[in-house]
Amino acid sequence: MSALLDGDLPEAGKVAGVSLTEYFLTDRARWLWRFRLGQMGADPGRARWMVRQAVVGDRGLVVGHAGFHGPPDEVGMVEIGYSVAPDFRRQGYARSALIELLRRAAAEPAVTTVRATIDPDNVASLATIAGLGFVEVGEQWDEEDGREIVFEVPARRVPSA
Repeated sequence: MSALLDGDLPEAGKVAGVSLTEYFLTDRARWLWRFRLGQMGADPGRARWMVRQAVVGDRGLVVGHAGFHGPPDEVGMVEIGYSVAPDFRRQGYARSALIELLRRAAAEPAVTTVRATIDPDNVASLATIAGLGFVEVGEQWDEEDGREIVFEVPARRVPSA
C-alpha cells in the first residue's frame, strides 16, 4: 500500500507478487490505502482483516480488491468491501470476491454476521449481493460515501459459487 501511495505501481506489484493496473493508483484507491495504513499503524492486529484478498482474473491480472473493514466487533459483525476495476466489471469478479469473503467469515469462529453497506443508486452492487442471503436491516449516513443501505447475513450461511 505504501508503494501505491508513492505511485510506484511496479514496486507495488513486485511486493504483492502480481500485476497491478492503474486502477490501484486512482484517487479513490489512494484514499483507501492511506486510510487502511493508518488503521493498521494504530492496531497492527487489524492487518489480516483488511484488503487482504485480491481478485485475480483468468489472465493473471488483478482486477480489483476485496476485504473487511476490520476485525469482528464486540457482537461478531464484520463489514465487507470490494471493488472491481471498470474494465473488468460485469464479468462476475465482484460476486466471486464476495463469495470468498463470506467463506472466510464463515471460517472465523468470532464472526457471527457479515454486513454490506451499499449506495442505493449502486445497482451493480445491489445485484451482486442478491441471492446470497443478505437482508436489508436499515440505512446509515457515511461521511465518505453518503447514504447507504445496510444489509446483513449470518456468517455461517456460506453460498455456493
